[in-house]
Amino acid sequence: MTQILGTRMVDDGRTAKAIFEEVLANPARARFGYGRKLAVVNVDLQRAYTDLAAFRTAYETDPDQIGHVNRLSAAARAAGMPVVWTRVGYRPDGADAGVWGTRTNTPDSLQNIAIGSERHQFDPRCDVRPEDLEFTKRMPSAFFETPLRSWLQWHGVDTVVVTGGSTSGCVRATAVDSLSHGFRTIVPLETCADKHASFHYANLTDLALKYADVVPVAEVIAWLEARARA
Repeated sequence: MTQILGTRMVDDGRTAKAIFEEVLANPARARFGYGRKLAVVNVDLQRAYTDLAAFRTAYETDPDQIGHVNRLSAAARAAGMPVVWTRVGYRPDGADAGVWGTRTNTPDSLQNIAIGSERHQFDPRCDVRPEDLEFTKRMPSAFFETPLRSWLQWHGVDTVVVTGGSTSGCVRATAVDSLSHGFRTIVPLETCADKHASFHYANLTDLALKYADVVPVAEVIAWLEARARA
């Protein structure tokens, strides 16, 4: 694994996971922590990215990822805190995909929101409730040209918990935008996934060093349960 030391790049042979675990065990900076009210933002847990049997674009890191997400979301609702679910999708003709759509290597990826599209459907294991916010986005960040920022502000949210996939793509983009918009940002490590462990752990490391608190999902659930009791 290559590291940057000053202006020199050094390969010390460690895996991305080993570096991540070392960073988590020896934090270089103080945590952002929890504010008064959080929202759980579940990014792109749709079949295109979670159904390993049906789609080659799907991926998995923790086999119980969606179970963790559901338990976290339930704890947030019990504490009176909002839950958001996003999906990525485009018009059937791809006219709203912009330059992003010119690089696709999946024949039907620009038709996610066509009627009956299986790619656009939330994974049936997801416990999406009527009171939750749902919307379709078109770029990696859940904040880009969506109602998310104003919705969070209206609900008095100061802390955003980001789950979903991919860790190196839409989770990272959403977490960076969350911090950029002034929200404390948390990424529960078991709740996100990527196509390869190296992508997953390298981006968790970078998020932990710069943009978010990367913590076990059990910690976030415990915080929410304590708030619910209070």
